[in-house]
Amino acid sequence: MLRHDGEAWLDILDFPYQDRADKPRQHGLTMVIDKGLGLTESRDLMELASNYIDHWKLTFGTSAFYNMRLLRQKIELIKSYGVHIFPGGTFLELALLQGRIIQYLDRARELGFTGVEISDGTINIDEETRLNTIKLARTYGFELVVSEVGKKDPRDQVSTRPLYEQVNRDLETGSDVVIVEGRESGEGVVIYDDEGNVLADEVEQMVSHVTNPERLLWEAPQKKQQQELIMRFGPNVNLGNVQPYDVLALEALRVGLRGDTLRHYYLTIQGIEEPVRWPRSPMVEGTSRGQNN
Repeated sequence: MLRHDGEAWLDILDFPYQDRADKPRQHGLTMVIDKGLGLTESRDLMELASNYIDHWKLTFGTSAFYNMRLLRQKIELIKSYGVHIFPGGTFLELALLQGRIIQYLDRARELGFTGVEISDGTINIDEETRLNTIKLARTYGFELVVSEVGKKDPRDQVSTRPLYEQVNRDLETGSDVVIVEGRESGEGVVIYDDEGNVLADEVEQMVSHVTNPERLLWEAPQKKQQQELIMRFGPNVNLGNVQPYDVLALEALRVGLRGDTLRHYYLTIQGIEEPVRWPRSPMVEGTSRGQNN
């Protein structure tokens, strides 16, 4: 059974889904999207939920607005809890656009980021530049190199080449994980329709052609998306763009401690159809007698 020191209930209750990967994880990753938490809020979240956070993204170009001292402090704080931290891919796209990728990677390493994200969600980057940037990030010694596929604006989906081909090339070139674009909204992009519903055919096409689907990380900001992907792939699916205060709620979904996944567990996995009956055990019977006296 998955246990962590001091957790309040795990000595008497078991998670319905027992195969949840523990940290340090290679799959079942949770990536938090941080739009501007202060040090105190970040520390509070780390103390509460760091066991369930693997990647921390300072999204968009938000890290540009931190002063140097505060940014270093925040990076060191997140790292001290065993969580990778990296700036958003849009920021790297700007560096490529301005011809300053070397300076960008130098600064990211100097600040102490453990990872970088390579994407072309907003601007168009040719194939050679994309793959060379992945290779370059690897030579810089970052512990985590992630790339992302998919455009943020559906009007920019101009390539006729399937995204899974780009995923496979990224993995072959050196990406540890490839993010499937979902944006902050989770609507009208790649595997989601305009209402945020999961497009099952798009998901199946991706996983059936990717050489290692366990290295896909699905951006899934909405609870219904997280739930559907967990039901499809199990508790150890990689999920991203999780709001900071949704981390524990997502973990509850993963292990069967929310109504939807608990229902799936006892009806589908366990096949329980009869009503649960009052347990007959010495402890329960003794408690009952004591209350009657």
